[in-house]
Amino acid sequence: MKNRIAIIGFGTVGQGLAEILLSKKEFLQKKYNYTFEVVAISDFAYGNVYNSKGLDLEDCIKVAKSKKKFSKDITKWDTTSLIRKCNADVVCELTYTDLTTGGPAINHCKVALETGKSVVTSNKGPAALYYSKLKKIADKNDVDFKIEGTVVAGTPIINLTEGPLAGCEISKIRGILNGTTNYMLSEMEKGMDYNAVLKVAQDLGYAEADPTGDVEGYDARGKVVILANVVMGAKLEIKDVECQGITKITSKDIEKAKKENSRWKLIGSVEKTKDGNVIGSVAPEMISLSHPLAGVMGATNALTFTTDLLGDVTIVGPGAGRQQTGFAILTDLLSINKKNK
Repeated sequence: MKNRIAIIGFGTVGQGLAEILLSKKEFLQKKYNYTFEVVAISDFAYGNVYNSKGLDLEDCIKVAKSKKKFSKDITKWDTTSLIRKCNADVVCELTYTDLTTGGPAINHCKVALETGKSVVTSNKGPAALYYSKLKKIADKNDVDFKIEGTVVAGTPIINLTEGPLAGCEISKIRGILNGTTNYMLSEMEKGMDYNAVLKVAQDLGYAEADPTGDVEGYDARGKVVILANVVMGAKLEIKDVECQGITKITSKDIEKAKKENSRWKLIGSVEKTKDGNVIGSVAPEMISLSHPLAGVMGATNALTFTTDLLGDVTIVGPGAGRQQTGFAILTDLLSINKKNK
């Protein structure tokens, strides 16, 4: 039976997912017996389209790349109605992230789950702000709420804790959760000052025109909340996580770290205390060059898991990107398919 997919948000990640699905169509069918049709796409720039038997995905990608509006299979349904009424089995919620209110993504996920559709998302808003509530709705309706793409893009983090690390008790998670700031700190170590390296990061597309979410640590804080609540079973809120960015790191600080055989990293941390509580924080730290995290440079991300059975386990990989995040969505789609066989 074909998996019917709705894609909500057809920007960088949505198009990346579509390209992966098309390029790997034969491979996915042969290796995983995974077949699919994308039956619905919703995007504020390109419009809403629906075909219960499957859209022309190649044409949708072509239209989006040309920055035009969709012209085939147009529906008058708004996004919420499209999610509710379409015949998709899985809704991929890939709209913009809002870590203050959750944005429309919260409602998109809620409507999908309430109407018996699984949700796969790379949107940190629903995962950081409403994970437990949305998971309850998913369980009640016997569907899945999958969020691998919300933490470190395609590098397997949530899936690692639920799969290969299953059976281990994880007492601490520490790592580099934001590629933009890691790139900036890496370049500052080469001699650039903060303002100069920020400009370069913006020119390269690593940092937004308004870089606040990255440089003040807010992006990493959202991921810390997700890790605390999903991996550690906590009930942290954004406001519970102390947060400090890299804006106050100076050239003198960089030189001090070098003299102490260390380097600065913006570290997101989740830890179980002796009394069983879970605490989270984001702050720049001087990390000894002997630690695996110290060698992770540029826009790369990494996390170290402290476990009872394996000790420290560090995973390193890309934390952002069109294909990388699209891959994270694909892994969750395959997981749902395997479960439903």
